[in-house]
Amino acid sequence: MLSNFLKVNSKALGHIRTFASKSGEIKHNFKKADTYLCDGPSHSTVTNKDELISFFTEMTRFRRLETVCDGLYKKKLIRGFCHLYTGQEAVCAGLESAITKDDHIITAYRDHTYMLSRGATPEEIFAELLMKETGCSKGKGGSMHMFTKNFYGGNGIVGAQCPLGAGIAFAQKYNKTGNVCLAMYGDGAANQGQLFEAFNMASLWKLPVIFICENNKYGMGTSQKRSTAGHDFYTRAHYVPGLKVDGMDVFAVKEAGKYAAEWCRAGNGPIVLEMDTYRYVGHSMSDPGITYRSREEVTNVRETRDPIENVRQIILNNKIATEDELAAIEETVRSEMEKASEKAIAAPLPQARELYTNVYLQEVPVRAVEFVNNFKP
Repeated sequence: MLSNFLKVNSKALGHIRTFASKSGEIKHNFKKADTYLCDGPSHSTVTNKDELISFFTEMTRFRRLETVCDGLYKKKLIRGFCHLYTGQEAVCAGLESAITKDDHIITAYRDHTYMLSRGATPEEIFAELLMKETGCSKGKGGSMHMFTKNFYGGNGIVGAQCPLGAGIAFAQKYNKTGNVCLAMYGDGAANQGQLFEAFNMASLWKLPVIFICENNKYGMGTSQKRSTAGHDFYTRAHYVPGLKVDGMDVFAVKEAGKYAAEWCRAGNGPIVLEMDTYRYVGHSMSDPGITYRSREEVTNVRETRDPIENVRQIILNNKIATEDELAAIEETVRSEMEKASEKAIAAPLPQARELYTNVYLQEVPVRAVEFVNNFKP
C-alpha cells in the first residue's frame, strides 16, 4: 500500500516543502463529464499537497511496476501473456481514492496495478508473473489471475468479469454491507452479450455495481471505430445512467468515482462510467502496438495528456515541490521495484505437490498415473 511505501521511505524522500496558499488548498478544474440520465459531478475540485504527492507517487509506482514487467518479459523471465497498463494509471489511482478498501474490484487481464492499489506488495506481483511460490497465487496463476483482499482478478475471458461483478454486488446488497463493486472492462469487451445481461440484471435488482469501461481506443489491434457501431459506451446500457470521464486526469476520475459510489450506496442501482483513456503500449507484450496506429499518435497523447505529467505540472506550478524532490520520489520508486523484482527472481518455483492443490476440496490425483506412482498429497 502507498502508506507503507511512504513510511518505509520517509528518510529517502526527505521533507517535501510547500509554498501553497495558507490554507494549503489548490483548486483544479478539469473537463466536465458527459452525462446520461444523471446530473454528474462537478468539473472542479479542491486538492492539497498531500493528495498531489500521493497521486504522483502512486501513479509513478504503477508505471515503474509495468516498466520492470516489460524488462522481465523481454529477458524471457516472464512467459505467456502479459498485458501492461502504461498510460492508464489515472483510472486506477483515481478510482481507488474514490472508494474504500472494503469496496470490491474485479477487472480483466490488465490487472497488475490494481493488485498494487488494493494492497499487494510488488514482490508478490513480480513473483506471480515469474511463476514463483511467493506469488499471490503461488505462481500458478500468472499475469491474468491475481487476487488479494476484495480484489477478484484478473480474468482471462473477455467480458466474463462483468456478470461476476454483478454477483459480487448482489452479495453486498443481500448482506447489507453498504459496499459497492467496481466491474472493469475494456472497449474490446463492450460488445459482449454477457455485459448486457449483467446490465439488465443489475438494473432489475438495483445492485450497487459500477460498470467501468476503460476505453483505451483499441480492442487488441482493432480500433473502436472499426469494432463498434456508435461512439459512446456510457449510454449503451440504455436504462442505466452513465458518465463519460477524462480518464487521463486523476481528479476527473476521482470525482466521477465518488459520484458513482454515492449513487450506488443510495440504493439507486448500477451506473456506467466510460473512461476516455489510452494505452501507450501494445495490447500485450507480443504486440508492438504500432501496426494499427502511428508512432505520432502515441507520442501526441504522451505529450499532451499524460496523467503523471499532468499532476507533475500542478505540483510545480503551485510550488509544492521542486523538480529535484520529484526526481527523488521517482528514484525511490525505481529502487523499490528493482529490489522487489530481484527478490522475486531469487524465490523458488512451486513444489511439485502444488499441482494438486486448489483443484478439488480434497487433494486427489489429477491423472490416473498418480495412482500407479503411489500418490501422496
